[in-house]
Amino acid sequence: MPKTRMIHEFGMGTSLRRRDYTEAAARAIRDALWHNSVTIAEAFGFDKSDMIIDVEIGAQNPDAVDTSKLLGIFPYGTPAITVKHGGLDIPKPDGSGVTVIVNAAIMVSFDMEAA
Repeated sequence: MPKTRMIHEFGMGTSLRRRDYTEAAARAIRDALWHNSVTIAEAFGFDKSDMIIDVEIGAQNPDAVDTSKLLGIFPYGTPAITVKHGGLDIPKPDGSGVTVIVNAAIMVSFDMEAA
């Protein structure tokens, strides 16, 4: 299936106290989705369920991100999530822990031959 990328959005999420990489990733995804209302499906004659959604997450501890908990964030389309090393862990000055910053890139594509 040849897919054509139509949208690319970025987001950032944090976990200030709990060092919860999954929650920081969820916030990054929501941040990216907030930037775009994604009405592109209708513009090309597709249904929103036809959206092919590739998500790349950057986190300092990729194994701590539970991607199964992130899939439910997407109201339509077919999301696939990969997690790579990225983001930032910033130690707190008083030594009480770290602030976790996670980045998300969301790419929306369509199978243009299906149109």
